[in-house]
Amino acid sequence: MAQKSEKLSLVEVTALGIGGMIGGGIFAVLGLAMATAGHAVALTLAGGGAIALLTGLSYARLGLTFRDDGGSFTYIEKAFAAPAIAGVAGWLLVAGYVGTLALYASAFGEYGASLLPATADPAWAPGALGAFVLGLFLAINLIGAKISGGVELGVVAIKLAILALFAAVAMGGIKADHFVPVFNLGITAPIAAIALIFVAYEGFELIPNAVDEMANPERNLPRAIVIAILVTTAIYVVVAIAALGNLTPQEIQKDQEYVLAVAARPTLGAAGFTLIGIAALLSTASAINATLFGAARLAMVMAREHALPKIFSMRERTRPVPFVSLIVLTALAIGFTLAAPLQVISTFASATFLVIFTAVNLAAFRLARRIKMSPLLPAAGSLLAAASFAVLMWHTWQEDKVSLAWLVSAYLAAILVEAVLIWRRGQRRHTGPQSETKA
Repeated sequence: MAQKSEKLSLVEVTALGIGGMIGGGIFAVLGLAMATAGHAVALTLAGGGAIALLTGLSYARLGLTFRDDGGSFTYIEKAFAAPAIAGVAGWLLVAGYVGTLALYASAFGEYGASLLPATADPAWAPGALGAFVLGLFLAINLIGAKISGGVELGVVAIKLAILALFAAVAMGGIKADHFVPVFNLGITAPIAAIALIFVAYEGFELIPNAVDEMANPERNLPRAIVIAILVTTAIYVVVAIAALGNLTPQEIQKDQEYVLAVAARPTLGAAGFTLIGIAALLSTASAINATLFGAARLAMVMAREHALPKIFSMRERTRPVPFVSLIVLTALAIGFTLAAPLQVISTFASATFLVIFTAVNLAAFRLARRIKMSPLLPAAGSLLAAASFAVLMWHTWQEDKVSLAWLVSAYLAAILVEAVLIWRRGQRRHTGPQSETKA
C-alpha cells in the first residue's frame, strides 16, 4: 500500500486519462473524421464525448465498488451470471486493445514516414515504422522498464502544449466558407463518423485501474474521469475546427493519415508540419507503451479467472512480467498493422469498444443499487453506445465491406474460441479432480 504522500493527486490521475485518450487518437483518426463527417466534424467529436462521459460515470461507480485490475472484464463478470458473456467480452476486450495498438502503430508509421525526405519515403515505410515501434516497446516491456509516471506526465504536457500552439495560431487562418453548409455530406454522415472514430475516446477507462493508488478516490475518481473527458472533447473540437478551417476537402482526402501535420503548414510552415509530426510520434509511442503494458496485465488477470487460456498468465519467475501476453499481443498488433489499412483498423477498434462500453453500461444498470448510481445514466449510456454501434454496422455495410468482413470474422472467432474453452472446462469437470490437477 502506497504511503499517503505517494498517492496520485487529482491532477496526476486526470493526466492519466487525458494521456490515454489523446495518446494517439486525434493524430490517427482526425483525417478520417473530417473525411466522413465533412463540415460537421466538430459535432461528431462532441457527440463522441457525450457517449464517453455517460460511460465514464458508469466506470467511476463500478471502479469504486470493484477495485480490481480486471477493469471492464471484472465489471461485466460481476454483473452477468453467465460466464460465457464475460468470456466473450474478455476476448473482445483483448481484440480491442490489439486494434488500438495497431491504430497507434499505423499513426506512428504514417507520421514518421511523412517526416522522411521525399526521396527516402518508400511505400513500405509506414508499415515498417509501425512494426518497429511495436517491437521496440515489446522489448522495453519484456525488460521490465516501464516509462515512469513523471515522464508520461511530461509527454502529456508537451503534446497538449503543441496542440494548443497549433490551435491558437491556426485559428487566425480559418476560412469561414469551409464550414458551410454544416451538413454538406448529409445528416447521417456525422452520426456514422461518431462511431467510426470513437476509438479516439478509448483510454478514460484506465483511470479506475489506479483507484488504489489515488488519494481520496471517492472524490477524485469521478472528478478525474469527468474532467479528463471534458478536456479531451474540448481539445478535439477546437483542433478539428482549426484543421477544417485551414484545409480544402481535396487536401483532407489526399493526406488523411497525417492531416493534422498538413493543417499546421499554412500558418506555421514547414516547421509547423515537423512540430506536429514530432508530437504525433511522441504521443503514439507513449500510448503504445501504456496500452501494451495495460493490455498484457489485463490478459494475465483474465487467464487467472479462466477466461483466457492459462498460458496467458505465465510470468517470469523473478519479475512480474507477463511475457506470453506481451509477445502474443504484439505479434497480433504487428500483423494487423501490416495487413489492414487505417480505416479498417479504426472501424474494428471503435466497434469493439462500443460493444464493450455497451456491456459495461448494462453492467452498471444491473448493479445500479449496489454501486449507488441512478439507473437512468447507464441506461442512456448503453442505448447511445449500442445505437452508435448499429449505425457503424450500417455505414460499414454501405461503404466498406472489407472492414465489415474483418469485424465479423474477429467476433465469430471470439465466440468460437470461448465456446471451445467452455467445452474443455466441461470435459475437465467430467473427468474428475485428478485430471484437473494435472491440467
